[in-house]
Amino acid sequence: MSIDIPTWVEGRLQPVEKLEAHQRGLRHKAISVFLLRDGQVLLQRRAMGKYHTPGLWANTCCTHPFWGEASLDCATRRLAEELGLTDVPLDYRDTVEYRADVGGGLIEHEVVDIFVGELAPGLEPSPDPEEVMDTIWHPLETLAEEVARKPAGFTPWLQIYLREHARTIFGGIAA
Repeated sequence: MSIDIPTWVEGRLQPVEKLEAHQRGLRHKAISVFLLRDGQVLLQRRAMGKYHTPGLWANTCCTHPFWGEASLDCATRRLAEELGLTDVPLDYRDTVEYRADVGGGLIEHEVVDIFVGELAPGLEPSPDPEEVMDTIWHPLETLAEEVARKPAGFTPWLQIYLREHARTIFGGIAA
């Protein structure tokens, strides 16, 4: 399925097909969500069928908004689609920009609205196997150390978030 995402081309925002945006390394909109519980963060392992970074661990969920879709609506939609989680209150933290080679000749150049939520006890993800092959609750205080020790197992954007934006994302909680 071809999906147009909000992309800056020649200085203005316009819809561009998602794969084309990545092939050309165009700057485009994205969202990232981090769900927390009791000092842990929910990570997902990307399904092997994903067209980039398959099998790598990433933040709770991330994607690109549809053309005209609000970032919070997108974050809420993708939590449901990827992880079967609904009615999770999300707080906007910040907008960050990064550029990363994700392999296969593809570049993520994203302007990302980041959301954080607290997942209530008793609620657990029910991953869509087309999107997510595994989930894990990882102690937030040791996540940056784990990613630094084994970077090849984690997505480039999670590495960037932890290295450059952890305080903005997680506040006073060590990451």
